[in-house]
Amino acid sequence: MIILGIDPGSRVTGYGVIRQEGRHLYYLGSGCIRMSESELPGRLKQIYAGVTEIITQFQPDVFAIEQVFMSKNADSALKLGQARGAAIVAAVNADLPVFEYSARSIKQAVVGTGGADKTQVQHMVKSMLKLPAKPQADAADALGVAICHANTNKTLVALAGQAKSAKKGRYR
Repeated sequence: MIILGIDPGSRVTGYGVIRQEGRHLYYLGSGCIRMSESELPGRLKQIYAGVTEIITQFQPDVFAIEQVFMSKNADSALKLGQARGAAIVAAVNADLPVFEYSARSIKQAVVGTGGADKTQVQHMVKSMLKLPAKPQADAADALGVAICHANTNKTLVALAGQAKSAKKGRYR
């Protein structure tokens, strides 16, 4: 399964693409969509176009994105929500299933603690995906979103297998 992770931002949107094969994760690509437009509508268009291009290039099976967190600045939170919306629309237009994860869940999946900082996420992403260098912060966060989905998916598959085994045992 190929997973596209997105760390949304109204100025810089990070993306990370990994392939999950059983318990193994493989790095396919990452980077940032940097907005050149100064007005928000133009930046949203760039996010949509950038995510659409990434989907075309990597052909992911699923799309995972960080949820909006409430910051002290309501205007920033609203802009972040709009950036997320532009990215999600690109995924939905490509018929991808969309999964959302909190920043705390992502950090927990990657670092082991929900209170981890960006440098810890970068270090663990580098280590988990066997990268030669730390990815830039926004790309590392996006790869973290993809890793979080892979871990969640692995757990759900394992639980489904246990449930199936339990059903078989009951009817024998």
